Amino acid sequence: MWIGGTEGIEADAARDEGIPFAAIRTGKLRRYLDLRTVRDAVNIPRGVLAARKLVRDFQPDVVFSTGGFVSVPTVFAGRRRASILTHEQTTIIGLATRINLRSADRLALSFEDTKSRVGKTRANVVVTGNPIRTELLAGNAERGRAHYGFTPQLPILFVTGGARGATPLNQRVKAILPQLLECAQVVHQTGPASANDDFAELSTLKQSLSDQVKTRYVPTDFIREEIADVFAMTDLVVSRAGAGTVAELSALGKPAIMIPLPLSGGGEQIVNARALADHGAGVMLMQEDATPERLLQEITDLLGNPDRRNAMARAAAGLGRLDAAARLADELLALAIRPVSTR
Repeated sequence: MWIGGTEGIEADAARDEGIPFAAIRTGKLRRYLDLRTVRDAVNIPRGVLAARKLVRDFQPDVVFSTGGFVSVPTVFAGRRRASILTHEQTTIIGLATRINLRSADRLALSFEDTKSRVGKTRANVVVTGNPIRTELLAGNAERGRAHYGFTPQLPILFVTGGARGATPLNQRVKAILPQLLECAQVVHQTGPASANDDFAELSTLKQSLSDQVKTRYVPTDFIREEIADVFAMTDLVVSRAGAGTVAELSALGKPAIMIPLPLSGGGEQIVNARALADHGAGVMLMQEDATPERLLQEITDLLGNPDRRNAMARAAAGLGRLDAAARLADELLALAIRPVSTR
């Protein structure tokens, strides 16, 4: 059973895989003043009661949480009924994970460096990595170039702000696009119209480009099944530094310029990006420092230096764990078969 929130894509994802889904209302645990905290103060106990009933009826052998706030009531409800594994996807230990850790038998981490942030806990701490989509491992560079009409003679830059895009990144790329296209081909995931107006704006800009460079630029609102081929053909990535993005960059060994989302989750994207940058696996630019001019300089320097990109790729691959999903599955199965008396 998958227990998730009342909003987002979880319900559809679970049902697509034939997994029973149950939604509970819960509140976000904030460390700052916000009027929504009053509403959430009511939803939190409701979520605990709903989770208790779901856990009692389903009778799980093991509870697996990934650190979101919706996991807290379920972990609390399951702590005397099942073994508990909580997984921290980012490089920091988030507030929800810290709360869940009080009940957890095992804490799985995505990065070795995060061990020093755990502190005292009764849970057994293991480093599993953060699972990535398995289809990303089957990318084909030649197929990707054919899909986008690109040539092997020019390097390829992939710009992405995630599934919903990132307007600060999009606008910076817009400002330097003519200079970029002198030396590179660009696939640019802007995010959908429901998130921003950037796709329409950049598509219009493309039409104003000369015929000589127009084919070097492909703006798209969202990249679907071709994402594996995009990564395979890409020489350099410009992105945010969410947990999923960092896991993919490291597992696939892709050099990247990361511009973390400011003040995200207590600065988790900054720490995520630094985890790669400190090991020579990427470049981190704070958003306030990533002026169009600075970003253009970093991109052109890296595109013009294959040796440096290759060194970054090797360093990134050294941090990635392609078997993260299997490691987590092994840990869950080991917990699930433990005798009740040892829980």
